[in-house]
Amino acid sequence: MKSEFLLAITQLSAEKNLSKEVVLAAVEQALASAYRKDNFAVNQNIEVKIDPDTGNVAVWAEKVAVELLSDKRREISLEEARLIKADVQLDEVVMVEATPHNAGRIAAQTAKQVILQRLHEAEHSAIFEEYADKEGDIISGVVQRIEPRQVLIDLVRTEAVLPPAEQMPNERYRVGQRLRVLLLEVMRTPKGPRVMVSRSHPDLVKRLFEMEVPEVFNGTVEIKSIAREAGHRTKVAVAARQEGIDPVGCCVGLRGIRIQNIVNELSGEKIDVVLWSPDTAAFIASALSPAQIVTVELDNEGGVATVVVPDRQLSLAIGREGQNARLSAKLAGWKIDIKPVSVYEEEKAESERLKAELAAVAKEEKEAEAELEAELEPEPEPEVKEEPVAEVAVEVEEQPAAEEEITLEVLAELEQPIPDMVEESVEEEPEPEEVEEVEPPVFFEPPVFAGKSELRFAEDILGPRAPKGKKKKKKAGRNKNQDSESQSSKRVRRLDATAGDDEL
Repeated sequence: MKSEFLLAITQLSAEKNLSKEVVLAAVEQALASAYRKDNFAVNQNIEVKIDPDTGNVAVWAEKVAVELLSDKRREISLEEARLIKADVQLDEVVMVEATPHNAGRIAAQTAKQVILQRLHEAEHSAIFEEYADKEGDIISGVVQRIEPRQVLIDLVRTEAVLPPAEQMPNERYRVGQRLRVLLLEVMRTPKGPRVMVSRSHPDLVKRLFEMEVPEVFNGTVEIKSIAREAGHRTKVAVAARQEGIDPVGCCVGLRGIRIQNIVNELSGEKIDVVLWSPDTAAFIASALSPAQIVTVELDNEGGVATVVVPDRQLSLAIGREGQNARLSAKLAGWKIDIKPVSVYEEEKAESERLKAELAAVAKEEKEAEAELEAELEPEPEPEVKEEPVAEVAVEVEEQPAAEEEITLEVLAELEQPIPDMVEESVEEEPEPEEVEEVEPPVFFEPPVFAGKSELRFAEDILGPRAPKGKKKKKKAGRNKNQDSESQSSKRVRRLDATAGDDEL
């Protein structure tokens, strides 16, 4: 029959959800610290062992074998030591049973505190080991307390913390509400293990698919990638590992029953299941569903995909506040540039025109370079024929004679008079003057009028003036040209009169 001590240990292990061996080890450490204070020396090694069947407690202490005893707590006689161990020698350490008959009140209180401390440590260690193996899995809990900065969820053995960054923006939590959360991390703290959970992590959607879709759980359908904006929309790319299986149909289920359960768990979050493809262009076109795609152009260097859609499908491809394009880019891992057909055709025509212009300019530059190279090429030198050595010698001998002839010709040219100087000398020589016949001058005398003095005036020559009459007023319609002609005629007459006076 078990003692009351063993019954208490069994009950304690059940309450703390700990194994019996762990509780017994904690009690043994507590009793050892309690007995050490009253019955043993300081820093003396002792061990407490409890029989799991009977519950008897035995205390063992280390003592040194000596001939003469000086300290009974640390030493034992050689004869007594050989009764325990036959081959013991002097100054050898021997484990001796030294169970005290009773313990004092202080020792009992110390044992109680140590037992509680050891049990808490054992419990924390067990909780940490339990949840450390569940990181990345879904666990279920009940909302226990709501604080301004976090929500505490009861996981039966411990409390989990749901921080604001891991909460869904469209959810409102209440005390007593049961939630499925993703276990993110388990940390050791002085107060025990700290469990962090999430409701907005993309892996939560993946684990929900594994729970609701058997094909995903057993690996027949693989989830390639997930792009999520918690509380609003999620895109999931799936592929089949076995031929003849429709991965999208398996995830959606008959009449959408499977996907509907996941949507309900996520508080109405929209989920798009798209078909994954090894062809990047086809995968991007599928990711942008439900928009229709005309063509997809990939820039592998920059990691940019240009997607052309019909003009009426542009807003659908971009989505509300760019959500569809943003999730598609995350899902495919590419930067996506969405353009309507009209803009794409204009840009294409403009690029072709620029390419043609650049090609023409390059062609002109090549032609100019070819012409310049042709101009800079040296002219071919005339070939020099080799002549016999004898002829060269003859030419060298005749060269002085030719030089003498040239000098004689130059001297002869210098001796000849310059033609210009000869003409000047000829002009300077006096020539006989020719006598020209001069005709006698003819004098014209003006007519002499009787009764007139020798002094004459212009009026005598021109004759009597016409009597002055009254000046007629100019007609308003008189032509200005007639006035100018009359004035010029008067000037001519006056000049003729002055010329006649000069002749006289």
